[in-house]
Amino acid sequence: MSEDIPTQTSESDSERTDSEPDEEFSIFTPAVRPLSPALETGGEPVSPRLQPCPRCGQINRAGAQFCVRCRTALKTEAAASQPTPVPPTPASLVEPSEEPTEPVTPAVSRPTPIPPTLAGARLSPAEASVESSEEPTVRVPARHPPRRRIQWRRVASCLTTGFTTIALVTVALFFLIFAVAIGGYVHIARQLPPPDELRGRAATFASTKIYDRNGALLWEVFGPGKRTLVELDDISLYLRQATIATEDQHFYQHPGFDPIGIVRAIYQNVTEGEIVSGASTIPQQLARAVLLSPEERSEQSLRRKVREAILAIEITNRYPKDTILEIYLNEIYYGNLAYGIEAAAETYFGKTARDLTLAEAALLAGLPQSPAVYDPYTNPEAAKARQSVVLNLMVEQGYITPAQAEAARQEELHYAPQNYTMTAPHFVVYVQQLLEERYGAEALHRGGLQVYTTLDPRLQALAERVAKEKIAALKDRHATNAALVALRPDTGEILAMLGSVDFNDPTIDGQVNVALRPRQPGSSIKPVTYVAAFERGWTPASLIWDVETEFPDGANPPYKPQNYDNKFHGPVLLRQALACSYNVPAVKTLNAIGLPAMLEMAHRLGIQSLNRVDYGLSLTLGGGEVTLLEMTGAYAVFANGGRRVPPVAILRVEDSQGRVLEEYTPPQGEQVISPEHAYLITDILADNQARIPAFGAHNVLELSRPAAAKTGTTTDWRDAWTLGYTPDLVVGVWVGNSDNTPMDHVPGSRGAGPIWHDFMEEALADTPVHEFVRPPGIVEMEICADSGARPSEVCPHRRMEIFAANQPPLGPEHDFHQLIPIDYTTGARATEFCPPELVTERYFVVYPPEGLAWAEAHGIQQPPTHTCPVHTFPAEVKLYQPLPDEVLQGVVPVVGRVRMPDFAQYFVEYGIGDNPLGWGRVSGPHQTQVEGGLLTEWDTTRVKNGVFTLRVVAYDHHGVSTEARVRVVVANPTPTPTSTPTDTPTPTNTPTPTDTPTPTSTPTPTPTPTATATPTATLTPTITPTITPTSAPTSAPTGTSTPTPSPE
Repeated sequence: MSEDIPTQTSESDSERTDSEPDEEFSIFTPAVRPLSPALETGGEPVSPRLQPCPRCGQINRAGAQFCVRCRTALKTEAAASQPTPVPPTPASLVEPSEEPTEPVTPAVSRPTPIPPTLAGARLSPAEASVESSEEPTVRVPARHPPRRRIQWRRVASCLTTGFTTIALVTVALFFLIFAVAIGGYVHIARQLPPPDELRGRAATFASTKIYDRNGALLWEVFGPGKRTLVELDDISLYLRQATIATEDQHFYQHPGFDPIGIVRAIYQNVTEGEIVSGASTIPQQLARAVLLSPEERSEQSLRRKVREAILAIEITNRYPKDTILEIYLNEIYYGNLAYGIEAAAETYFGKTARDLTLAEAALLAGLPQSPAVYDPYTNPEAAKARQSVVLNLMVEQGYITPAQAEAARQEELHYAPQNYTMTAPHFVVYVQQLLEERYGAEALHRGGLQVYTTLDPRLQALAERVAKEKIAALKDRHATNAALVALRPDTGEILAMLGSVDFNDPTIDGQVNVALRPRQPGSSIKPVTYVAAFERGWTPASLIWDVETEFPDGANPPYKPQNYDNKFHGPVLLRQALACSYNVPAVKTLNAIGLPAMLEMAHRLGIQSLNRVDYGLSLTLGGGEVTLLEMTGAYAVFANGGRRVPPVAILRVEDSQGRVLEEYTPPQGEQVISPEHAYLITDILADNQARIPAFGAHNVLELSRPAAAKTGTTTDWRDAWTLGYTPDLVVGVWVGNSDNTPMDHVPGSRGAGPIWHDFMEEALADTPVHEFVRPPGIVEMEICADSGARPSEVCPHRRMEIFAANQPPLGPEHDFHQLIPIDYTTGARATEFCPPELVTERYFVVYPPEGLAWAEAHGIQQPPTHTCPVHTFPAEVKLYQPLPDEVLQGVVPVVGRVRMPDFAQYFVEYGIGDNPLGWGRVSGPHQTQVEGGLLTEWDTTRVKNGVFTLRVVAYDHHGVSTEARVRVVVANPTPTPTSTPTDTPTPTNTPTPTDTPTPTSTPTPTPTPTATATPTATLTPTITPTITPTSAPTSAPTGTSTPTPSPE
């Protein structure tokens, strides 16, 4: 029997250490009397300074107001000392005992075992209120070592200390860097020109001089040029807004240097695909243009950027922003010797800066970035595109509305006329553009550069004179302008550049340099196609069929190229196709090698303008746009043995102190095509004999020395080209109209050709004659001139051709001219099944399938396509009687033999004379073979006396015939005349045809088969022409006809 143990409540009875896991008491209330410290389990006493949570059992410190776990309010010590009221307990459940019992451990919710002596024991309310005189301690069972609790306060303290240390170090470094920066700023600022001198230095200049290759002055970019100072209020608001929107969006906010502007400029330039704004602010540009030395302005270094930024900050600190903007607009260079906006407005539009419209202001605001590139006189398209960019920036920044911008784009601009007396103006402007790109506009116009160019003054003057003379002769053909570029092929030096026949003639847009403007090149680009084909195994002897051909074009109608002379020339070799500039072969070649191959070759040769993705097969006929300078450079590759040296215009640049900034040393050049392929193109373009069918014997492409040349003409007569070269000089010429209006049927050979011819002859007059050097990899081999293959034994026309050693011609089996074995009894191709005695060889010109229509149209017989049947015995047709030259009278028996494989029928016929022109029927058809007997009977009285040919002709079921003939004389007695007319037949009329089958195969050599109509015996036989075969060619048919000379 178990005994109940009296207990006494204590505040610390149920407390646990903070490290113990949470528990809930399931038996005892918080007012449990502490047990004796002598527990059998050997547990440790619980500190009386701890108290449990009545809700979750969490042990908390004594005096804590809230549970650390569930935040339940806890009782204070005073409240805890009062006994906790409990509900009454039935007396039957509690029996007091006076004897001491073993201490027990309170049962808890976790699976802790209860001593057996306490099983089922509970405390009564009376026992719970009895206080014990023993020390109020409770011993608990031994547990595992408590888990260490994270000391969050200690962690927070450590973090705070770490962050504080880092912050202090950062601040110290910041102040250190700041101090160094301030020191460096002050140090650099002391070395810079005083910003107070901004206005005083604004008018200083040093002229740039441009010389030809001999040191003669071509042009001096003299200063100060045109300049009129105006106040800010006298400048159009549109111009001020456009300038800020384009050059410095945050002009009124930044301190002179704009980091945000750098990011903005990078973004705009990437999205626009071109440089539309720079990262330099207006103060920076002003500092660079006015306060830095000419040498430092062109320097590309971090040092210059830092110095420029410091000056910009100092300028901003000392001058109001409006003053800075006013100085900038009065100082900046706008091109064409106009310094400042007032001079620019007067130069370009003949008005003051105050009166500029939005369209005019947007155009002028876009010029300072690159005045030569965006010059509206020499490059109106680029200037207009730049104006559109400026208008877009003004819209983005809220200065104008999209509608205003669109109206400004549509506004027609009227430029003030200009007149210059500079030498080689187009070339000089081109050189200025190059200098601006390399050194900047300020260095060009203020830096005092000394520029030595490649220009040959003699050749430049010659180009200007010859072009003016020839264009004057074409005035009635509506050809008003010309351009010319002359290069030295081994160095790439531009010896002459003519952009128009008159730089100062606005009616022809004379200031536009057509040598740099993309135009359609016509057939002059065909060598690019053919050299790409050479790299894919083609040769000058490759056969191309110039016949009507359709090329699918997707949803569009098929593409049908036509030749310049509106004729087709049948089978032509590549040499003739290129030399005569036939269009259909060029398109077929491009279709075979593919557009990517041609474009890749064009880029290798330096033609970068072909950059679209929508080209078609017409590209090889000039369907893309290229510049004359690019095309001349591409032809220089052929002249230079396949090595490309890019065109160059500047030999040396010196600064104002005579220091050399750059000097040109001719490179060896990149081998972009093999020397063999370059030579093959040269040899074809220099072959005057090959181009005679198209250009005639004496044409403008023929010089007094070896020269290679090619013409080009666009289909609508808008562009006429001629490009050609010797080993020493490459020249390209364009003729047309700058406004792109068509000429009156002026091809390249009549428009540009005469200019090219006369320029080349005079330019090289004092130069020794040089031959094109043949590379060692070129070999010479014999070909059949008609097919381009190695000649067969019966090829009638042979000639020599050159090849790359690793690309020989095709074998003789590809030759047109062939001896074909024929079964003469059937006219079919002989096979191994045909008896040898029935096989003979016949000569044919054998064309491939694409040439069959051409052969049929030109009457060129092709060999039979069917083969002979299997023979068991030869065909045999013989006449035994009458005998040769026998005299016949009356009815004559005809005796003979008719025997042949696949026999169908035979006929007996007669004809007048030894070689009848037609045949009359004696009898037939007979459908039974005769081994040797009577074939028929012939009543000779039905014909007039005379010489006749009697024949028997047999047919098989294929319509193939075999015959035998005999010559006889009919001599019947003359009948006595009577008054009754006789029915004597007159052999002068045409016999009535019958249903005699017509042979379908070629007749054999002997006997000669013919088809026979069925006349009555009283009529003159009809004429049936026959073909007499030969075993060797009697003439040499070719697939090409000589076209009427029609120069392109």
